[in-house]
Amino acid sequence: MSGSMAGNGACPNAVAGVAYVKVDGQQFALRGNLQISIQSFERDGVAGLDGVHGYIEKPRVPFIQGEFSDIGGLSIQQLEQMCNVTVTAELNNGKTYLLRNAWTAPAMELNAAEGQVQVKWEGMSGEEIMN
Repeated sequence: MSGSMAGNGACPNAVAGVAYVKVDGQQFALRGNLQISIQSFERDGVAGLDGVHGYIEKPRVPFIQGEFSDIGGLSIQQLEQMCNVTVTAELNNGKTYLLRNAWTAPAMELNAAEGQVQVKWEGMSGEEIMN
């Protein structure tokens, strides 16, 4: 499973489309529904009867998830055992997202009729790299 680097500058107006996902350098056949959340915290507003008091800030687990074709060397057992990996998502708009010290979340699903696996990685930290 090989592919060229997304966002290679060939089309500077691209906002979506081609994307690549790699785990510790191994590329997976991304089928679709790539979702990325690298937020390290979330804020919930607090309102009282007399108005807004502020917000509560708490940690949030960053993630990268998507649907992948069940081809080549893809192994559900190997996916399940992943921990302390680096997940990279490269987008057509030139942005790259890194998820560090990641593990697979428990809700992996294989749709045999469609030949696709839904995988979610969660990690200790996420980072956006602008090209």
